[in-house]
Amino acid sequence: MIWCGYPHKLKNMSIRGLKKKQPKTFKVKIITVDAEMEFSCEMKWKGKDLFDLVCRALGLRETWFFGLQYTIKGMCTWLKMDKKVLDQEIPKEDPISFHFLAKFYPEKVEEELLQEITQHLFFLQVKKQILDEEIYCSPEATVLLASYAVQAKYGDYDPNFHEPGFLAHDELLPKRVLRQYQLTAEMWEEKITAWYAEHRGIARDEAEMNYLKIAQDLEMYGVNYFPIAQNKNHTDLLLGVDAKGIHIYSINNRFSPNKSFEWSAIRNISYSEKELTIKPLDKKAEVFKFFSSQLKVNKLILQLCIGNHDLFMRRRKVDSIEIQQMKAQAREEKARKKMENQRLAREKQLREEAERAKEELERRLFQLEDEARQANEALLRSQEAAELLAEKAQIAEEEAKLLAQNAAEAEQERQRLEITALKTKEEKRLMEQKMREAELIAVKLVKESDRRLDYLEKSRKFEDRLKELKSEIHALKLEEKQSGLYSHWNEVLGSLDRSLGNTPSWMKTFETGDSLDINLQRPFPAYSLNTMGSWPCTNKTQHTPTVEKSSSQANSMAANSVGTRTRKQIIKVQQHDSDVIYI
Repeated sequence: MIWCGYPHKLKNMSIRGLKKKQPKTFKVKIITVDAEMEFSCEMKWKGKDLFDLVCRALGLRETWFFGLQYTIKGMCTWLKMDKKVLDQEIPKEDPISFHFLAKFYPEKVEEELLQEITQHLFFLQVKKQILDEEIYCSPEATVLLASYAVQAKYGDYDPNFHEPGFLAHDELLPKRVLRQYQLTAEMWEEKITAWYAEHRGIARDEAEMNYLKIAQDLEMYGVNYFPIAQNKNHTDLLLGVDAKGIHIYSINNRFSPNKSFEWSAIRNISYSEKELTIKPLDKKAEVFKFFSSQLKVNKLILQLCIGNHDLFMRRRKVDSIEIQQMKAQAREEKARKKMENQRLAREKQLREEAERAKEELERRLFQLEDEARQANEALLRSQEAAELLAEKAQIAEEEAKLLAQNAAEAEQERQRLEITALKTKEEKRLMEQKMREAELIAVKLVKESDRRLDYLEKSRKFEDRLKELKSEIHALKLEEKQSGLYSHWNEVLGSLDRSLGNTPSWMKTFETGDSLDINLQRPFPAYSLNTMGSWPCTNKTQHTPTVEKSSSQANSMAANSVGTRTRKQIIKVQQHDSDVIYI
């Protein structure tokens, strides 16, 4: 109950007390090779306080390789560990930026870099220096280094996952190399991938270590260069400081030093204003003096020389307890990681085999499902085909019946046709025979027609001739009547009758005057008279119906008979082949 009236007052007193105890701070931004961090630092902190805070945040124990670098007036310098941060000549900005970088380089990375974080930070920094061309590397070596960088980033190469173009957004080669060869990005990726595929099974830390082991053999690896001169007026040399010593280079050659001073051969390094002096351990050897551009450069050179010399001497001494513990932990860690990697590799192999087996089973299952589906489809098709075949069989049966009926009808038709063919054949034979007979008849008719025509022609001519004879005989009758020849003509005819024994009926026509005309218009019998007294005549050779004597000759003969009354007149008449009469 006593404290009831004072709680608010006590609270205000405690807040004011806390405000007075809170120190003033300033903000700092730490930039590593692959990350950025911000810290609040107390005003009284020295450089070592900030550096230790960053190392703790990174989990780094090998702190002697690194430092905090900043840029002031275009010159890169390192934060001093024994002085307050704010008392040093640092950029006036909020937050103040520092780069956490490797300040000193190991001679043998595999032996000296114990922690994985240390190794990773060195890998990132050396990789950046090679890409920025601060460290020269041949094109062949850059491709190999790029393949280890890809292995560290992406793990084992998988052609199903790492398809062409997966490195398109990664910076892996220096621009100098890209300019030197006229190759496309796809060609470079193909070359890198060819090496990358060979690194299968290498873990990330191992790939980074392989990268550093190749890089540490490069001439410019771990060297800090500074322009110097042997007199105050000219800058014609380069001074290089690295883990092995101090080297003097020509201004245009950073690979092969003109002169080198190993840390074990240097007795003392000192500077006065802009002049630096390197005193060899051998007192008889010449002291090397040179000049730098600024006093700050001399201080930076001396700082790097002291740090590298200390590390050089530490490597050649017995390791401290801390280093021994770190190396033992590193060995155990490496052994554990190796076993872990082996286990992971084995599990990965088993997983890949299981995946392949699974894929094979899935493929086989898919194949079986596909085969089952095809079998079902084939069964359905076979059922449909069976139904169709049954329907076709029914149709075929009906068609068979119809065909049998048609066949029977066709057989009957065939038999009928055979009979018809036989009849037709007989009819054809008879027809051919009739045709032959008709042809013969036609030939005969033609011949008969020809004979008939000849006969008609001959008859016409004979009629004409008979008409002429008629007229001649009529004339002769008139003359005989006039001259008494008629009695002589009767005598001739009588002698003929006596010689023949009888008188033909046609000859009697001459007894009457006009009856001769009628008898001469009918055909003569098939025999003839001749002047020799033979009757009938058997010569049946065709003769052209002619008269032996023309009418003029007949008249002359008549005249002669009238004159002499002793000459015979012969008249030859032909009606057909055998119808020839001689008078």
